[in-house]
Amino acid sequence: MPLVPADPTVLHPMPEQPRVVLLKPLVTSPLIEVGEYSYYDDPDDPTAFETRNVLYHYGPEKLVIGKFCALGEGVRFIMNGANHRMDGPSTFPFPIMGGSWAEHADLITGLPGRGDTVVGHDVWLGYRAMVMPGVRIGHGAVVASGSVVVGDVPDYGIVGGNPARLVRSRYGEDDIARLLAVAWWDWPVEHLTRHLRTVMAGSVDELAAAAPR
Repeated sequence: MPLVPADPTVLHPMPEQPRVVLLKPLVTSPLIEVGEYSYYDDPDDPTAFETRNVLYHYGPEKLVIGKFCALGEGVRFIMNGANHRMDGPSTFPFPIMGGSWAEHADLITGLPGRGDTVVGHDVWLGYRAMVMPGVRIGHGAVVASGSVVVGDVPDYGIVGGNPARLVRSRYGEDDIARLLAVAWWDWPVEHLTRHLRTVMAGSVDELAAAAPR
């Protein structure tokens, strides 16, 4: 019997659950890059992800999300456009209010940014987690529900809280190095399909043994 991988191009991978959308076929912004099979789950309107979940995204910084990521309801990415000046007495952005204040637009342009926001492969972002600008979340990481991620998250780290702090690592350093070397998310999809049980429930040894030769 032939193995048939899931289709990464469909918007709703579970037709009976319209609350789940694959992000790669959904996003249209050139400032957002998403890998195959990463999904967002929201009972309200998951198709509004670009406007409801990616906030203050005026560029040029990008939001990059890897493959096989799971984004829970209400996950938010705050982008660099949310920045205000903090080097003077007031943080209020007077020029955007118009009138003569608009003549001072130079006071709010060119504010320093933190660069692209990058989410690695196989990352799980829990319900209503918030990711601040310029954060980098490593491969295989888990972000607990309600967390506010203000700093980088290591590969296979589990973080939680406000601000989010490292709770523990999912694996030891040697196993993390092996997992990154195996990089199962880059396997040919037919090979991945053949070894799905190992990817989901196997040991690091079993995963390494199943890697394409």
